[in-house]
Amino acid sequence: MNDWHPTTVAAVLPAAEGLTELVLDIGGTPLVGTHRTPGQYVRLALPEVGESLFAIASAPEPFGTRWEFLLKGGSPLADALVKLQPGAPVHSGRPEGRGFPLVRARGGNLLLFATGSGISPIRSVIESIRQERSAYGRVTLYFGARTPQAFAYEDELQHWEAAGIRVVRTVSQPGASGWQGLTGYVQACLDEEQVEDTVAFVCGQSGMVQGVIDALRTLGLPREAIHLNY
Repeated sequence: MNDWHPTTVAAVLPAAEGLTELVLDIGGTPLVGTHRTPGQYVRLALPEVGESLFAIASAPEPFGTRWEFLLKGGSPLADALVKLQPGAPVHSGRPEGRGFPLVRARGGNLLLFATGSGISPIRSVIESIRQERSAYGRVTLYFGARTPQAFAYEDELQHWEAAGIRVVRTVSQPGASGWQGLTGYVQACLDEEQVEDTVAFVCGQSGMVQGVIDALRTLGLPREAIHLNY
């Protein structure tokens, strides 16, 4: 039986093509301080629609009162959540999952991989790293999207790069968009990547995840240095 807590919608904002940012206010609930590891997810529910798991996109904060999510349209619950107005109630469970073992990256290099809405838990990692950037070596994000308009957090990428986080973007279906960057899948961008003293965090659809794991193994990164958030 789920341990539900009442939260309220603080904001609903367009994030990218097919993606919407949902911000929940958890202030005054037992949920404050329960998000402890980047990459964790929570169960959200609307009684008349159903429930599902969503990764927390914001960094863990001991006294934070807001959780941010990136929702992909297409499911009944996600479609209902993004239509809510500020102040609307949403049931939330406590954070679940082991998340990403950020402690294993301290003092070394970190490779991050995300496609589409999979950037959500990776953003939680990035925001955690920015709080103590000097504790990590090289940090590179490989970020893939179907089209140039499908990159979430577009306005944050320059802040990540200013914090010393290299961002490599690639588009799988550029079409006639005029996209001048890399094309193809993220796992095809790794030919020159160095993997010594490195760990990797990966989030995306199963085919992408396996492709990244195979590419990293080919480069010499051991499987135990490659982590998922579940």
